[in-house]
Amino acid sequence: MPEKFDAVDVIRTKRDNGRLCEAQIDWVVDAYTRGVVADEQMAALAMAIFLNGMDRAEIARWTAAMIASGERMSFEKLSRPTCDKHSTGGVGDKITLPLAPLVACFDVAVPQLSGRGLGHTGGTLDKLEAIPGWQAALDNDRMMQILDEIGAVICAAGSGLAPADKKLYALRDITSTVEAIPLIASSIMSKKIAEGTGALVLDVKVGSGAFMKDIDQARELARTMVDLGVDAGVNTVALLTDMSRPLGRLIGNALEVQESVEVLAGGGPKDVVDLTCALAREMLTLAGKPDCDVEQALQDGRAMDVWKRMIAAQGGDPEAELPRAKETQDVFAEQDGVLTELDALSIGVASWRLGAGRARKEEQVQAGAGIEIHVEPGERVKAGQKLLTLHTDTPERFERAQESLVGGLVIDPDAAPGTGARGDVVLDRIG
Repeated sequence: MPEKFDAVDVIRTKRDNGRLCEAQIDWVVDAYTRGVVADEQMAALAMAIFLNGMDRAEIARWTAAMIASGERMSFEKLSRPTCDKHSTGGVGDKITLPLAPLVACFDVAVPQLSGRGLGHTGGTLDKLEAIPGWQAALDNDRMMQILDEIGAVICAAGSGLAPADKKLYALRDITSTVEAIPLIASSIMSKKIAEGTGALVLDVKVGSGAFMKDIDQARELARTMVDLGVDAGVNTVALLTDMSRPLGRLIGNALEVQESVEVLAGGGPKDVVDLTCALAREMLTLAGKPDCDVEQALQDGRAMDVWKRMIAAQGGDPEAELPRAKETQDVFAEQDGVLTELDALSIGVASWRLGAGRARKEEQVQAGAGIEIHVEPGERVKAGQKLLTLHTDTPERFERAQESLVGGLVIDPDAAPGTGARGDVVLDRIG
């Protein structure tokens, strides 16, 4: 049976800044998934989209076509409403770990289908796999059972959700088209809509350690994703949040689990607690429960109880000692002054080079690798004072990690205390 369209014609339409019709979009996504459209042809189309963009209707149809390439999940049989959160990724972004059990305290189900890290941004599954025994892979029946009984699950997304996205994402990664807003938005939202959640809160990071360095670009991405969610019948809100510096004081896999448990125990760094609570309030409001005291649920142990049950349900031992790196190395202040900058990208790359992340998807990560931050921007330091502790099992990595920190930590001898301190972690709300 002949194909409905020719790939070259579709590419030419977008190359010449034309609109793709619904039938063209449906065909090209399906034909690429089937292997009829070759990688080099989809690469050319992705670049044309990167350069010329798409309008709201085109992006919505592209997203729908990606969803149609695979299965759709449904949580309609659950006895409670569902709400999910998606972050565009950053350094020290461990928020999913305390957030899912916190929201579940209030009888809202949180189906958190998560991924692994690539490059300097850590993956939620990598962090949780630092817990002895914990398993990322669940079949749909077991996931539904945990959601029904406990209210929160964090697991790997099945291969059946939006397979066109998986294939296209790998191509975008090697053709310098990752940053195309229509393709980012449709990639994220096709998976989230296919997942079947009733409501969705997006955490769109802005700053040096984020995908989006510029707040106007981040706002455009957030607005595009919110529109896609609304058009698909998913109640969607986005928060723009600061990623100019790392979230919290512990960066890595086991280290971020440790800090998440501190938050669930009623402690933890202010920025991590503030963002966890801000996202929880948004999720609960979308789920029809706007007046929940989320701070109290962290203080009184309810969220911790859900965490322990959630981890145990996936084979993990929530009481087990977390892995620690075999080797550590401290980084010291070279002069007196105020730490005015702690650059998220520098810290993220250093943590990655220590073994906390991977350069290729098939690589293993070190559970104990990462960075401990001892001083916050805005604080006065003295020469010789400890600023960071680097953790790794392979000490030959220390040198390259140190290289990535050059210029990322700035001490100003003339600055007043408080200079460079983090302001509000939430910068804006879209939706």
